[in-house]
Amino acid sequence: MNKADLVEKMSKDAKITKAAAEKALDCVMDNVTKTLKKGGKVTLVGFGTWSVSKRKARMGRNPQTGKAIKIPAKKVAKFKPGKSLADSVK
Repeated sequence: MNKADLVEKMSKDAKITKAAAEKALDCVMDNVTKTLKKGGKVTLVGFGTWSVSKRKARMGRNPQTGKAIKIPAKKVAKFKPGKSLADSVK
């Protein structure tokens, strides 16, 4: 399912226009992104939690040449599914 499919499904299920569904979805994604940029976390009980994790700098290997390369430290977005979501996928 891509964004267009999700917007269409949201509009049908909530009986709203596609434009309103897309605006609502964009608003959710924007606010999750803004919260993660500030270092916070977003929790939707039963669905899951988005958070920011720090990865340390490490040494890697270029698969084409085999040469060792340094991979810099960075922050990454992380999602942990909630119990209800995890149970429904089993």
